[in-house]
Amino acid sequence: MTFKQLIAVSAISAATAISGVWVYGKYENGDLLASIKPSANYIFQPAKYTEKDAIVPSVNFENAAASATPAVVHIKVMQQPRQQSFNPFAQNGSGFFDGFGGMSYKDGEDNADAGSNVRQVGSGSGVLISKDGYIVTNNHVVEKADGLLVTLNDKKDYKAKVIGTDPSTDLAVIKIEGNNFPYLSFANSDDVKVGQWVLAIGYPLNLETTVTSGIISAKSRSIGINGRNSEAPIESFIQTDAAVNPGNSGGALVNTGGELIGINSAIASPTGSYAGYSYAIPSNLVRRVASDIVKYGSAKRAYLGVQFGSDQMSDADRKKYNIPDGDGVYVMEVAQGSAAEKAGIEKGDFITAINGTAINTGTEMVGKISSLRPGDKIEVTYKRNGAENTTTVTLQGAAGNYQQQPDRGRNEFNSEGDE
Repeated sequence: MTFKQLIAVSAISAATAISGVWVYGKYENGDLLASIKPSANYIFQPAKYTEKDAIVPSVNFENAAASATPAVVHIKVMQQPRQQSFNPFAQNGSGFFDGFGGMSYKDGEDNADAGSNVRQVGSGSGVLISKDGYIVTNNHVVEKADGLLVTLNDKKDYKAKVIGTDPSTDLAVIKIEGNNFPYLSFANSDDVKVGQWVLAIGYPLNLETTVTSGIISAKSRSIGINGRNSEAPIESFIQTDAAVNPGNSGGALVNTGGELIGINSAIASPTGSYAGYSYAIPSNLVRRVASDIVKYGSAKRAYLGVQFGSDQMSDADRKKYNIPDGDGVYVMEVAQGSAAEKAGIEKGDFITAINGTAINTGTEMVGKISSLRPGDKIEVTYKRNGAENTTTVTLQGAAGNYQQQPDRGRNEFNSEGDE
């Protein structure tokens, strides 16, 4: 046998061996897969997998963080010594931290104003919303301040003055002097979706600028926190699982485009530190309140003029107030002279939509109305005796007068609300 013939025979043998191994492997794998193929009677079946399923779009947080952090500021709260002090870490018994909001407190031994006994006692966060120095923050950050010192992301310090506050929404506007400051643009918070990625930006625990990420875990939440500072609280929070701690109060909640979708305001925690959920005031409400404060010095609230069963009303209360089952928000009372009365809405109606957007809870309705102003016109859809109707309502600056006021429950949440 020649050398060439030997090479040819060896090549053919190798190819035959490889083919045999490949065929055997396919046969064995086929038998194995057939042997473990689940029966149609199994409760749990394997999910179908394709290469397309494995493609998960990446989320870029870097651009959002880079564009948003320069507009988020550190607010240092200065106070004169007081004989009576309050406990910033007190809890209200409901599991919601009573100072955060998110104020971070310290002993006040440094950062004193020269020639005075004013000391820094706490700090929070704020968001620049205009190039000429207007900053939105929480009311509870500034309400006890005798002076405010604002530090920007570039470490420059400015003294700030309070332009106006709104305890009903826990919002405030302060101002620093200057121009060409970086600022955030408002996004439409109605477009925020559950599961959407977000970033929380602020100055927690007296640290430098801190960015955390999470998702929107719920919308239109009412947690009963603003009622402690206002007789007419407005709550329709965005709930997230982005880590937020004392000091984040008044800071920014932004989308992946770096736009403002909320102002961080509260956390749900048995300890006072982050334990899973944080709450932000929606940007649509923030924009309306901040604009009013800058223009008028105070917020101009719009009212529909109805009393409604709350989302947390117990079955016993529903029976007490004769509230039937139904979709939408049940109208318990309509105020005399109110916008609702003038538009033909009556006690016993179910409000199901505002401007074509479905309304399922009273908190959702409060969120919609609170982002509007007196004089704004809205389309309200309601059901009466099973028939659907739509009417145009011109919102007013007062709720009107109720003939009778049902007894309000004073547990964690009121048994009913006004709007």
